[in-house]
Amino acid sequence: MKLFVTGGAGFIGSNFVRMALNGELPGLEDASITVFDALTYSGTLTNLTSVEDNPRFSFIQGDIRDGKALEAALPGHDAIVHFAAESHVDRSVSDAGIFVETNVLGTQKLLEAAKAHGISRFVHISTDEVYGSIDEGEWSEEEPLLPNSPYAASKAGSDLMVRAYHRTHGLDTVTTRCSNNYGTHHFPEKVIPLFVTNLLDGLPVPLYGDGGNQRDWLHVADHCRGIALVLQKGRSGEIYNIGGGTELSNRELTDLLLHATGRDESFVNYVDDRLGHDRRYCVDIGKISTELGYAPQVNFQDGLAAVVQWYQENRAWWEPLKARSTI
Repeated sequence: MKLFVTGGAGFIGSNFVRMALNGELPGLEDASITVFDALTYSGTLTNLTSVEDNPRFSFIQGDIRDGKALEAALPGHDAIVHFAAESHVDRSVSDAGIFVETNVLGTQKLLEAAKAHGISRFVHISTDEVYGSIDEGEWSEEEPLLPNSPYAASKAGSDLMVRAYHRTHGLDTVTTRCSNNYGTHHFPEKVIPLFVTNLLDGLPVPLYGDGGNQRDWLHVADHCRGIALVLQKGRSGEIYNIGGGTELSNRELTDLLLHATGRDESFVNYVDDRLGHDRRYCVDIGKISTELGYAPQVNFQDGLAAVVQWYQENRAWWEPLKARSTI
């Protein structure tokens, strides 16, 4: 199988690429992978250093909004795994335009190219944020889309575009909606890497509102295993939630990170809440578990400890990224 992986130099995409090429995703041990990435601020080739010499790996710098670039790069591939997206909620609040351009228009351009070149499967990586906020219980895949941030709205738009190309053109599409990911190579604007790197440097961490916003945490390796299952076995036209099964408030998460880095309460700086900040996310993973045999494997405490250690040992990776960002 020859995979075309958009956004493969970013956090989740690069983890998927490394795991596939290292034989860690059953069924994809022989897959060859082309990474197609625009290398915007959060995508970096340092995420792919360990596999750059693998004969089954190739890289093309390109933008999914560029139809001509897709026309040149896509032919000859069997399937698309579509990670490429603008993904930081705070950035979408201050400037929503690029989110619409990349996440909606870019996805449409990619779908059109997939249709033109007979791509056999299109896996679209989305987010639980498209559902909005839920006070109690869990979302199933049948829940209506009620996004509250410009980022989430742009992802909902891309989800609907994928659905439309399946229903209108018969394109073999599958969509995944994941809960909050954590793991290595996570760009240091998101909450866990931002808090860890700040605390390692003796800097305070900005905790929104009262810290009571709740999220379900999913290790990126478990997410990638779920994506591999969907790629190979998911039913055409379907949506699959992928969750980790560890629900924490942001305050609880902050306490764990303070303990892991040897810092105390004095390093917590409560700040004004984000505009439109969703209170709680939680997905029902019964569908992917029953149909495809998915189950998260990484214990959260072990996974979080390993992530903190990775950031402690890899300053050369995150310091330049953090220095050039506008966090």
